[in-house]
Amino acid sequence: MKLWQKGKETESSVEKFTVGEDRKLDLQLAASDVLGSLAHTRMLESIGLLDKDELLKIQIELKNIYKEVEEGNFKIDENVEDVHSQVEWLLTQKIGEAGKKIHSGRSRNDQILVDLKLFFRGQIRQIVDRTEILFNQLISQSEEYKDKLLPGYTHFQIAMPSSFGLWFGAYAESLADDMELMLAAWKICNKNPLGSAAGYGSSLPLNRNLTTELLGFDSLNYNVIYAQMGRGKTERVVAQAMSAVAATLAKLATDVCIFNNQNFAFVSFPDELTTGSSIMPHKKNPDVFELIRSRCNKIQALPNEISMMITNLPSGYHRDLQLLKENLFPAFESLNECLIMCAFMLKNIRINAEILKDEKYAYLFSVDAVNKEVLKGVPFREAYKNVARLIEEDNFIKPATLEHTHEGSIGNLCNAQITSEFYKTLQSFTFAKVENAIKALIAK
Repeated sequence: MKLWQKGKETESSVEKFTVGEDRKLDLQLAASDVLGSLAHTRMLESIGLLDKDELLKIQIELKNIYKEVEEGNFKIDENVEDVHSQVEWLLTQKIGEAGKKIHSGRSRNDQILVDLKLFFRGQIRQIVDRTEILFNQLISQSEEYKDKLLPGYTHFQIAMPSSFGLWFGAYAESLADDMELMLAAWKICNKNPLGSAAGYGSSLPLNRNLTTELLGFDSLNYNVIYAQMGRGKTERVVAQAMSAVAATLAKLATDVCIFNNQNFAFVSFPDELTTGSSIMPHKKNPDVFELIRSRCNKIQALPNEISMMITNLPSGYHRDLQLLKENLFPAFESLNECLIMCAFMLKNIRINAEILKDEKYAYLFSVDAVNKEVLKGVPFREAYKNVARLIEEDNFIKPATLEHTHEGSIGNLCNAQITSEFYKTLQSFTFAKVENAIKALIAK
């Protein structure tokens, strides 16, 4: 069944090529499609295009289909093109003529737009929830290990003293910034395109504000052409936000792989969380973090992939846009899995608290020695030369204490402030409003 079919059968090879992976991917949109139809049909009744009895039958059956989706029993038949066709066909089979009326005032174009935005909202919430878990893990470990020092590096050369508290906290603050980008993606996803039809609106007296309210959107995509132009742009913005989180995880994973190396030995993991070699009995490989790094690097390529697919497309719908699902949908699952595994692995990390006892790290404290002279009134350039001379003559003695007290330094991590910023951003997501609207929409 095809919503656009007028009588002639499509040649099988053309159908196979154009449908592609849609049946499989559209299963992930089934719940969103039903929600969109629940809101749309209530709006149709409000403007007199459905009577109350028709609406009641439609709503009851749509909620039954929604239950099937939630229980994992919904499927798209082989002879059905997509999720939109399947839902309408099921309705028509169950309730007859009333099922044929639900497409009034909409096109598959705005139907897929609203499906995607509802789906993206759910995926963003999952990412935010799992990022929150990882964020709190990092902050907790930053506090736990704030007094445990490790070397800081620039150019991969021993540079200045750092700490595990500083290291864990850095990635927590990075996630806080990543959530700012995710919030921007949420705001773009949380605008209602339903009623834009094929991109030019409708001559029917649609009430787009009503469907906006019913679906928990914050506002409309007002201009109907722009609503269609949002396809591709929305995916790219979501991918960019995901890419930011992925970049944080990839960098963290690389640090862990280096720190876990025997030449560094800054961190380690229980044997059961590492893998071995088929030939070298001593090996304990950080495979989880290597895969997190690679998966997240793939996700960082996603915004560019999407940009290349939509570059130079004019306004209006084009079938090119169908393929965006094939790139983006698997990335949601992958990023969520990376967030889960990263938090799990860090929960079990073991840190080496004795790193700086090795004399090769003595020069980490050269800047501290310079600053001690500066505090005594010696000009910085003179103090720098004095300490450099001591190092060259092998007479340098590292300071006995560290005096890093300014905001964000080893002795003043500002974790409370970072946490405050993180949660200020999270509170700007209108998750509760969306959840309440959807609960009301599917209530019996």
